[in-house]
Amino acid sequence: MTVQTKHVRIKGIKDGLVFLLDDKCSLEELLSELRFKLEHSHQNILTGPIVHVDVKLGERVLTEDEKESVLEILRSQGNLLIRSVEAAEAPRAEDPDSLFMLSGMVRSGQVLHHRGNLLFLGDVNPGGTIICTGDIYILGALRGMAHAGAEGNEEALIAASLLAPTQLRIAECISRPPDEWETRESSMEFAYLKEGAMQIDKIHNIVKIRHGLNVFKGV
Repeated sequence: MTVQTKHVRIKGIKDGLVFLLDDKCSLEELLSELRFKLEHSHQNILTGPIVHVDVKLGERVLTEDEKESVLEILRSQGNLLIRSVEAAEAPRAEDPDSLFMLSGMVRSGQVLHHRGNLLFLGDVNPGGTIICTGDIYILGALRGMAHAGAEGNEEALIAASLLAPTQLRIAECISRPPDEWETRESSMEFAYLKEGAMQIDKIHNIVKIRHGLNVFKGV
C-alpha cells in the first residue's frame, strides 16, 4: 500500500514502512506536511506495535541539525523505530593543498580547465592551454599557454619539465616570454609572482617560495 500526498509518501513494505520525502520543496514545507500527516491521518498505521521505518530524503542535502528536525517528527510517534536514513552527502570542503593528477596531451586549440591544483603528466603543445584556479605542475613540455590562480590567487605557481610557453599567466599578471625560451637550459623551472612581476627560477628553489611546504601533498 502506498499513501501519497504532495511531498510525503508512506510506503508499506513487508517488515515496516518507507517514508519517501520530496527533495524539491522547501524544508519548511516538508516538515509541516510530515507533521500534519502523522498527527491527522493513518492512525491505523501509526498506532499499535513497533514499526520499523526507513527514511529516504532523495537528493536533498541537509545539515545534521536539519536532518534531526525530520527525525524528531517521526520519533514523536512512539511506535515508529527509525531503522535507516538515506540522504545525499554534503559536498566536502576542498583541500587547498590537494593535487589532482591528469595525463595526456593538450593539443592546439584545446583548453583544459581545472578547479584547484593540477599535476599534468604530458605535453602542452603550441596553441594548447591549461587554466587552473590553483597551481599547475607539468611533467612534460609546456609550449602552449598556462594560467594559474585563475580566480585571482597571486600565490599560484606554474612549473614544467620544459618551460617554453607562448604565454604564462598568474592571476591577472601576464608574461610574454622572449624568443630565447627554446634555447634555455633543459631543466625543470617554475614561474611565480614577486611584487606583482613574473619571476622564473629552478624547481629546487620552490621550497623557498613555499616556505618549505610539500607542494605535492595529496598525490
